[in-house]
Amino acid sequence: MTKPFTENSLSASEPVDHPPSKRRFWAWLLLILVALIWGTSFILIKHSLAVFSPMQVGTGRIFLAFVFFLPYLLILGKQFPANRWLPLLGSGLLGYLIPAILFATAGAHLNSSLAGTLNALSPLFTFLIGIMLFGKRPRLVQIGGILLGFAGSVFLVFFSATGSFSYNGYAFLIVLATLCYGFNINIVSRYLTDLPALVSTASTFAMVGPLALLGLATTDFPTRAFSTGSTPSLLMLVTLGMVGSGFATILFNRIIQLTSGVFASTVTYLIPVVAVLWGLLDGEPLHWPQVAGMGICLLGVYLINKK
Repeated sequence: MTKPFTENSLSASEPVDHPPSKRRFWAWLLLILVALIWGTSFILIKHSLAVFSPMQVGTGRIFLAFVFFLPYLLILGKQFPANRWLPLLGSGLLGYLIPAILFATAGAHLNSSLAGTLNALSPLFTFLIGIMLFGKRPRLVQIGGILLGFAGSVFLVFFSATGSFSYNGYAFLIVLATLCYGFNINIVSRYLTDLPALVSTASTFAMVGPLALLGLATTDFPTRAFSTGSTPSLLMLVTLGMVGSGFATILFNRIIQLTSGVFASTVTYLIPVVAVLWGLLDGEPLHWPQVAGMGICLLGVYLINKK
């Protein structure tokens, strides 16, 4: 699903060309797959926190993703796109390392289904940052779709836990994380889409993986990782890093190449469905405002992509 890497891949000015209908088909297929993986991430965070601290889950997740890409980075060698170091570093910090720590911190205080629904704020920030900083021009129907998705998200933030009005300050950590996502998607869309998805993703984690290791090294991670009964949480953290932050990110960057940053960011409207289903299986309650909020968000997806 990614462009084969050759010596000339880094100089390519365009991603692989496909007929519009085929590009759209692959984009939607990858969008659903990424939503399934990332929707599962919140329940993995929840159970990883049973043993590890939020800092360990956040930095450990990113370091493990770096380990996932390390064999490929060794093959890439001198062809590493060093001339893109600044957007790669910005993408690594704003798209992965900082949000991973914020989500883990919030995950210690919010249920996984609510954390998943808050992701739906990302397209709003992607859209606004694209207009303000990257010169993108909005369409009226696109504005309506994103605002509708935002309204559904707000509805979920304040009514998802008990079916009545509530407030949790840790929700703003996730809002901050989605703001970071908005910057990252625009950075990738503007500066990195001419790189093959595997090259750009691996290179991004190469920039922040050592930083994550440095943060992890300041904690008692080895002691917790090898303590009695820690194996299930450790396996969930490994899955979170290598599959959730590693493999799925390749697919996500490919979606941006096939379509646009705004379309790719709509994966966050589908994530709540998966997150809530996992929450139900884990014994978390589901109330009618959650169902209504998710329905509003999905209607926003349709409007954003309506031609």
